[in-house]
Amino acid sequence: MAISENTRLHYLNALGITVWQSRINETRATITEISLPPSSANEDALPLDSWEALRNQVIQCEQCILCTTRKQTVFGEGNPNAKWMFIGEAPGQEEDFHGTPFIGEEGNLLTEMLRAMQLTREEVFITNILKCRLPDNRNPHVDEIHACRDYLHRQIALINPKMIITLGQVSAQTLLEKTDSIENLRGQIHQFQQKPLITVYGPNYMLCSPIEKSKAWQDLQFALEVFKKHE
Repeated sequence: MAISENTRLHYLNALGITVWQSRINETRATITEISLPPSSANEDALPLDSWEALRNQVIQCEQCILCTTRKQTVFGEGNPNAKWMFIGEAPGQEEDFHGTPFIGEEGNLLTEMLRAMQLTREEVFITNILKCRLPDNRNPHVDEIHACRDYLHRQIALINPKMIITLGQVSAQTLLEKTDSIENLRGQIHQFQQKPLITVYGPNYMLCSPIEKSKAWQDLQFALEVFKKHE
């Protein structure tokens, strides 16, 4: 649903996005030496009616130790035919309790960013690299990423979005299989499964470092420009 320019500016002002900042290094921890073998899933051949089957596989998954500490898996939320797909790192404690990605303060910030892009949560699809929460909010281990990777790849193949947005450094590094900082990855058109991929700071990082909100908005504007060219 389209919104007026004044309404869009209201959302941006509410987010604290009023000036453009020069780039500084992100201080979040990185995944070191991501080295994952090629996926064995025949993603392009997946039938559309396998969506619920995939959801059930995720619900019942016990492929890594995270199944012993979760309350429930967080499959994702939104439109399974979405043109935009937003991918974060992992559910937090609140998401683990409710079974919904990006709620609480982080979710509110993401919702406002979407509104500023003239998008709603119902129009896009939001999920994470991992479908189970990480104890003590630690970084994911490589074996945990590997255990969950095919689920995400199959989601992407089934949804077939026009644009992929990674939220945060871990998400960007995992999908691109790189160890570069998000500061070095942002501002570029990457490719995943022959789809444009843009990296953006994650909501949690922006809440801790509000000065970075303007950079994230720059990256989302860049994503909108790229989307129009590929639409």
